[in-house]
Amino acid sequence: MRVHVVSDVHGEAAALARAGDGADALVCLGDLILFIDYHDLTQGIFPELFGRDNAVELVALRTAKRFDEARAFSRALWASLETDPQQAIETAVRKQYTDLFAAFPDRTYLTYGNVDIPALWPEYTRDGITVLDGATAVIGGLTFGFVGGGLKTPMHTPYEISDEEYAAKVAGLGAVDVLCCHIPPAVPELTYDVVARRFERGSEAVLEAIRATQPRYALFGHVHQPLARRMRIGRTECVNVGHFQATGRPYVLTW
Repeated sequence: MRVHVVSDVHGEAAALARAGDGADALVCLGDLILFIDYHDLTQGIFPELFGRDNAVELVALRTAKRFDEARAFSRALWASLETDPQQAIETAVRKQYTDLFAAFPDRTYLTYGNVDIPALWPEYTRDGITVLDGATAVIGGLTFGFVGGGLKTPMHTPYEISDEEYAAKVAGLGAVDVLCCHIPPAVPELTYDVVARRFERGSEAVLEAIRATQPRYALFGHVHQPLARRMRIGRTECVNVGHFQATGRPYVLTW
């Protein structure tokens, strides 16, 4: 059995259309939407609406951890739009989702990232695409458990939930062979981004589940440039499957 796994697609529909080539199934761990590209500040919803210079300013404020100022700056820009801000965002998101969901192969299993908008996904799914969040699926005889979204942060991305809600989803899976989450377990080496120079939020509940149930694999994304891409916790191989937008390459899982 061969399964390809991707995460942090961030608008890369062309590469996504090839991600399942040669695989029996494709697993996607979320973050389909590109709101702002820290490597190319001309790309994404924000610069499309407000231009590169404003994107540079927003990223500079976020990088300096001046989150209150970043939110005030962003709010002022959204208020300056001649159209309703929510409508402008939804229009841009829908355009990306149209292209991205069309790129998924027929046997795709996916969950939400922290920048995704779950309420819109039912409009774009089709036969052969299975969305799972706090649920399991059997793929090639192995049980895969999926937990989508992220935990609350000062960034206030669209799908952030409380620690309690997230932990309940993890607990509801029970023992699985492959634990698939958007965010990593709360281990410093797996949550530190060496380029952004900050810790992203990892999940204590995921770490506890790994220690208690010892799945074969724990797969995740979210941290684009992690200090460590993989480590073993007990018998569980923990793997950051990679920043797909940057690499265009899926992580390959075979058994």
